[in-house]
Amino acid sequence: MRDIRIKKLANLLVNYSLNVKKGEHINLQGNVITEPLLKELYREVIKVGANPELNVSLDGIEEILYKEGSEEQIKFQSPVAKAKVETYDATMFLLGEANTKALSGVDPKKIASRSVAMKEMIDIRNEREANGEFRWCLTQFPTHSDAQEANMSLEEYEDFIYKAGHIDKEDPILEWKKISQEQQKVVDYLNTKKELHIISKDTDLKMSIEGRIWINCDGKINFPDGEVFTGPVEDSVEGHIRFTFPGIYQGKEIEDIKLTFEKGKVIKAEAKKGEDLLHALLETDEGAKRLGEIAIGTNYGIDKFTRNMLFDEKMGGTIHAAIGMAYQETNATNKSVIHWDMLCDMKDGGKIYADGELFYENGKFISDVINR
Repeated sequence: MRDIRIKKLANLLVNYSLNVKKGEHINLQGNVITEPLLKELYREVIKVGANPELNVSLDGIEEILYKEGSEEQIKFQSPVAKAKVETYDATMFLLGEANTKALSGVDPKKIASRSVAMKEMIDIRNEREANGEFRWCLTQFPTHSDAQEANMSLEEYEDFIYKAGHIDKEDPILEWKKISQEQQKVVDYLNTKKELHIISKDTDLKMSIEGRIWINCDGKINFPDGEVFTGPVEDSVEGHIRFTFPGIYQGKEIEDIKLTFEKGKVIKAEAKKGEDLLHALLETDEGAKRLGEIAIGTNYGIDKFTRNMLFDEKMGGTIHAAIGMAYQETNATNKSVIHWDMLCDMKDGGKIYADGELFYENGKFISDVINR
């Protein structure tokens, strides 16, 4: 019997998140383990009258490439993949693996090298997205491996995922429309401000947001969603930040990350575990040393750290910052082949000021400030 929640999720992703239209060319991409959701997405796209195409990967393929492939093979840019990026109207990416640690034994430099090689396709996709020619959405399919990563049983993890996306509600699309309206109030407030000042444990960070646009993340690109974000002025970030939770990159953990910024650039980076990987990521390219994003999580249905940034960065009562690529829709210009998020808890004494005005404290927006 098909899980009704998978059917409801597929309906939401196709008709709300991607807003698929008749005649469009839709790429459905995931691992073979995500088959149940891929099938329901395919069914929903067919109902709309669009043209779905499946791109299904196998477990262990990336590991073979990194461990047995030559440098030339690792950097190879598939003309088929490039054509897809240039022509699809929308892509639905499904996360979900049989083994989240599959790349733990891979040299981080090889992963970074492949990321650099994919720059052309990333730039094409970003430009098409900025021009309104391409849409995409990313979501998680619950697997045993991902559940173990989150320290949950598979059943608990399934319940967690569907609750975080409000799939447990009678009308999930209506719920996300309500969330969109509430978050827009925060966006409208922040779009009038010029400077952001973030204070938390071992954190005192200032940055200019003048001329930047805040984005309302309401389930259209990442799902589940729940954040507002922008890209800081590239040379304006000053101070230091300590990230409360481990940073996860390609299944590898970097613990107790501390970054110090001067004139927008990381001048000092420390970690208790995985410091070599942290430094390798920062050296990926010039843009990797600067922040491409600063964001505030708003989804209080996500109440625990799962080692999956799709969920963790949306956690109500946290902020996250990403080194690397900025999103063009924010008016930010930082370029990089990586975009890597790190998470900071704000629930115990955290404060955020905008142009000197306190609007967020102890993990909550101050409603009197936001709604006036």
